[in-house]
Amino acid sequence: MEEIKVFCPATIANLNCGFDVLGVCINGIGDEMIFRKTNQKGIKIVKIEGANLPYETHLNVAGVAAQAVYNAINPSFGIEIEIYKKIKAGSGIGSSSASAAGAAFGVNELLGKPFTKKELIGFAIKGEALASGSEHADNVAPCMLGGFTLIRSYNPLDIIEIPAPKSLYAVVLHPHIEIKTADARALLSPNVSLKNAVEQSGNLAGLIAGLYTSDYQLIGRSLIDKLVEPLRKQLIPYFDEVKTGVENAGALGFGISGAGPSMFALCYGEDTANKVNQAMNIVYSNTKISFDVYLSSVNTKGVELL
Repeated sequence: MEEIKVFCPATIANLNCGFDVLGVCINGIGDEMIFRKTNQKGIKIVKIEGANLPYETHLNVAGVAAQAVYNAINPSFGIEIEIYKKIKAGSGIGSSSASAAGAAFGVNELLGKPFTKKELIGFAIKGEALASGSEHADNVAPCMLGGFTLIRSYNPLDIIEIPAPKSLYAVVLHPHIEIKTADARALLSPNVSLKNAVEQSGNLAGLIAGLYTSDYQLIGRSLIDKLVEPLRKQLIPYFDEVKTGVENAGALGFGISGAGPSMFALCYGEDTANKVNQAMNIVYSNTKISFDVYLSSVNTKGVELL
């Protein structure tokens, strides 16, 4: 292969009770990237559309991830990259992670696939660190692998793939405002109460059990955030109004996607997801904030060739 095109899907991270350790891949929106072999050694970004991002490899999330994979093999040829951003930066649905995961995957393909998808996550988080300040995999892992992923440990990196129940749907509301991950993190306390930590652990365990057993009611009971949502929701206009609307429409659970401002709901069945979609539209149509709503089944493929 001399040239390939890659699709890099959006993701929802945290899922309320899984702060920094849980994420899921969704359909309907994602970036595209083109990778091409060249005679001149090294990684070079030659085109960016859809976002104002640096072309310098070491300053670009995709460039850093691509360079990490490239350096591990040090081939005799170079690779140039075109980036077509569809996921807005600061949207809370894994924009930087899509770039990082897609870059690592694409370079690996042109190198003859020396690394597995799971191994590539270790390279991709190098790029993610440029955007968020630390090597987080809660978006990168589901983007790369598809489905639900759990980060059991960062040192060493230990990622568990979690099955996705067939009738589970996600609805994501993206208000067109930007919340920087660093700003959202600054709101969080480094210490939490033992009571809240215990409740959060129980909810995370319940959510994982519900996903494995396709127990939708257990999934719904477990989608509760005791640690982050109470602090971060103040950054998101009309959060409480949307939450009331989607719960009345029958959503299993509702929360902040990643650092926000996107909000998500998980639903049993497409009919309920459509009702939740309508509820989100009703609330935000009465505001002056432009927005998008994405209705999606779980994307079980992750990053893939087009």
